[in-house]
Amino acid sequence: MDSDMLENNFWQELQKPAFTLAPMEDVTDTVFREIVLNVSDPECLHVLFTEFTSTDGLCHEVGGPKVKHRLQINESEQKLLKKTGVKIVAQIWGTKPEKFAESAKIICSEGLFDGIDINMGCPVKKIVKQGGCSALIGQPQLAKEIIFATQEASSIPVSIKTRIGLNKVITEEWISYLLETKPVLLTVHGRIQKQQSEGVADWNEVAKAVKLRDEMGSETLIHGNGDVMTYEDGLQNALEYGVDGIMIGRGIFNNPWFFNKKETGHSSEERLNLLWKHALLFTRAWDKEKNFAILKRFFKIYTTGFYGAAQIRAKLMECNSLEDVRGVLDSFDEISE
Repeated sequence: MDSDMLENNFWQELQKPAFTLAPMEDVTDTVFREIVLNVSDPECLHVLFTEFTSTDGLCHEVGGPKVKHRLQINESEQKLLKKTGVKIVAQIWGTKPEKFAESAKIICSEGLFDGIDINMGCPVKKIVKQGGCSALIGQPQLAKEIIFATQEASSIPVSIKTRIGLNKVITEEWISYLLETKPVLLTVHGRIQKQQSEGVADWNEVAKAVKLRDEMGSETLIHGNGDVMTYEDGLQNALEYGVDGIMIGRGIFNNPWFFNKKETGHSSEERLNLLWKHALLFTRAWDKEKNFAILKRFFKIYTTGFYGAAQIRAKLMECNSLEDVRGVLDSFDEISE
């Protein structure tokens, strides 16, 4: 459906700058999103994204259930979303326009999501080799076909997340091309694919996207992404570079309380209580469906900034069950002496 015809384009109704939590592999599942929602100020967090989901997998009769967990929204998360008014967007990736259309219909039919986002930014080499995500920057005609197919099949807003080039910066050429498809939102990460997450994100290139949008008289919103480590940094970037919103990725790993205006630090007790809640929710949600080791990537988020943090983190990394985690947390008083 053309973005001009959408009656439920929530993106245009959000305050500016809007703040969003980026889609991240094995990170932004329903459990972590619920954790973030629980400790965030609804005035500071406006949109959550799912992990990115393969359109081939989603549409496959056998493979569908194997990737469906990426779009799972637990009942407790649904309640929080309704209570806070925070929106939830499903992100998808692939290479076949017809699969994007089919995926859009599947997502819309569930009635759980407020929007669909097309991944044209992930820089992971194995994905790029398949021609998906940021590889589409080098295949503009296919990218356009994918966008149009998704828009036509979707009854909810379709947005795009992308980068400023593959092996070199081509912001003007690429962003202008995308703007012609009239997405409701473009989130622009200020790096090329070749950089992965290395080097410094170039926000001057993000600002070019804003300028191009204005010159074309487009109503597409532009959000910026890359190296925003505090809420205040996000506000400053929005002011300096003129974007309508800020997407947060790695910043959430520095501080799960990122989305708060009055963030003043948290005690070891608060951090470890949140870690336990995360471990508990993870186990309840996924049980045998996901490897417990996935949970370990989150431990560093909670075990920083207090005496004994390194010791307890090392012990947590040896855990292989919820019971192991409980044992380590119960021994914290002994560790911290």
